[in-house]
Amino acid sequence: MGTGENRSIIYHSALISDSMEKPDERILKFINEHHVLTLAVVNKNLPWCASCFYVYLPERNLFVFTSDPDTRHISDVIQSNNYQVAGTIALETRITGKIRGIQFSGTMRELGGEELKTGKKAYYEKFPIARLSKLYLWGLEPGFIKMTDNRLGFGKKLIWHN
Repeated sequence: MGTGENRSIIYHSALISDSMEKPDERILKFINEHHVLTLAVVNKNLPWCASCFYVYLPERNLFVFTSDPDTRHISDVIQSNNYQVAGTIALETRITGKIRGIQFSGTMRELGGEELKTGKKAYYEKFPIARLSKLYLWGLEPGFIKMTDNRLGFGKKLIWHN
């Protein structure tokens, strides 16, 4: 079976939600069970990724994470003026039937105003140790999320986009 054929089979088994509504509850539950995402950025056609601790604000559909502006992933976004990013959250397991994870893409921004206040409060609640350092809070609003959940059947996908 060719790669294209394989892809169509995978998407035929996907549950697709196309709305401005919040992501499927199973996706939200998975996001809230974890605290580290991998952020992928590109600058001058060179990709880079970083692991970031996050808190998710479901009412805003927003990942909030902290990263110093001098880090490579943040400076790449700023220098390229490309705030379109991608990322993953994965459950590590060797048991094929328990594999779960999400891939997403969206737009990130530096938080300010009310978003900063709300984000900082939520971040401190989840990571109290963060009070000991300076926070540079960023928000990532996903526009597309694909979750793989093998507990629903091998290769089963839940897809959401707004």
